[in-house]
Amino acid sequence: MVKSKLITCFPPKCHIFNLGNNKIEISIRMTIKEIKSQIEKYRSVKKKIFVTSSFQTQSIPMLHILSSFASDIDVLFIHTGFHFPETISFRDEIVELLGLNLVEVLPLVAKIQQKDVNGQFYFVSDPDHCCYLNKTQPLEPYLKQYDVWISGVRADQSAIRKNMKTQQPGLFETTRFHPMLDWNSKQIYEYRQLHHLPEHPLDKKGYQSIGCVPCTRKFDLSDERSARWFGMNKTECGLHTDLIK
Repeated sequence: MVKSKLITCFPPKCHIFNLGNNKIEISIRMTIKEIKSQIEKYRSVKKKIFVTSSFQTQSIPMLHILSSFASDIDVLFIHTGFHFPETISFRDEIVELLGLNLVEVLPLVAKIQQKDVNGQFYFVSDPDHCCYLNKTQPLEPYLKQYDVWISGVRADQSAIRKNMKTQQPGLFETTRFHPMLDWNSKQIYEYRQLHHLPEHPLDKKGYQSIGCVPCTRKFDLSDERSARWFGMNKTECGLHTDLIK
């Protein structure tokens, strides 16, 4: 477990903007104290909670925050079978470091059955269906078992995520809680530096948004999510489009 002291007022709650001679203060972003308070509210009414994580570098601050006061929450990792070996190694490192309760979510359909009539894997011919078989469908049974799904999506990651809310309904009567929604990449970096949290080993090789091997490439500086499903007019796997109301 990382021993650095958790700063509960991080990130700064207000930003002050200069507009001519006037200063405008805008309140944004959930602080760690507010995240903790919301989870305590869920627990006070016996809500069963889980968190999903892809175990990328930007995923670690939220896991670190949760581990400081709710390390018993199940952390679901959707193991598609197509991950980089470095992701699995990094996942195991973080689980041990933070003392997380890891739950592996596996596809319900064998890889041999994930091919089209031409013998190609669906990640080549139908990436949406591939994501359904390996991510969305496997998670659905868990939504029926839990009440609250915590996800570390951020509004600055894509146009779809920009329109999300901190709390909103999901499928099967679940509540989706997005505590990091209004954090930005700079704050994620600053938090990692503050608490000396490691980075995914592929970051140094030019990867930023890391998913399955066939659908990930080195990132475009102008758009973090463009590193995924390049050339396919696709930026989401379905977890944050199909499993949300």
